[in-house]
Amino acid sequence: MTNALFVVSEEGYWAEECIEPLTTLDEAGVDVTVATPTGEPPVVDEVSLDPDDVGEEQVERYREIDETDERLNDPVPVAGEDAADYDAVVFPGGHGTEWDVNQDSDARRLLRDAVADEDGVALVVCHAVGLLAFTREESGEFLVAGRDVTGFPNAWEADIVDEYDRLHDGRKLPYWVEDEVVAAGGNWDAELDSETSVTVDGDLVTARGPGSSSEAARTLLEALSIETPA
Repeated sequence: MTNALFVVSEEGYWAEECIEPLTTLDEAGVDVTVATPTGEPPVVDEVSLDPDDVGEEQVERYREIDETDERLNDPVPVAGEDAADYDAVVFPGGHGTEWDVNQDSDARRLLRDAVADEDGVALVVCHAVGLLAFTREESGEFLVAGRDVTGFPNAWEADIVDEYDRLHDGRKLPYWVEDEVVAAGGNWDAELDSETSVTVDGDLVTARGPGSSSEAARTLLEALSIETPA
């Protein structure tokens, strides 16, 4: 059976960006394991559950999955996982990734090994794309250098943080994803004129953010040579 590892933030994951790929892979028969930096359950970002943005029905669905899915409620620590044991490694987004997943050396190892392995593939979504700015090849070069990628754009971030880069909850955003990935050598294009943005560069699949999660999941299934659920 094809299997995948989801590396999810304990500081705030974006509901759509985790749950849509998770359920899409479930429907396709992929065996999914969830990991977090410490092995504690991931926390959903309440902003991603705004009924004015996603609708009451979706909010109820996302909350139910967040509260009842055994994998989300009993994850494994990332340090004990090996990319070679999985066909794909998935990094859902959310601002929370900037405080834990993107700074985690084992998450970086999993990303590097998934992309380096001829049989592996990685999907990185939204703010989790910031992980690329801190992940290096064995040679010391940045993994993202020269690669085509998309992710959460500065143009969107500017509408979220205040003049001091603070989020709605008062936390200061430590960095802007686009700035860091470009500085590490990535060929950035968030396709702001397109409804969705998913980029494939070899074994690395990146997605812009909210609204692109379902397409990203389908793209991952194509990379795994699995038929997309109807």
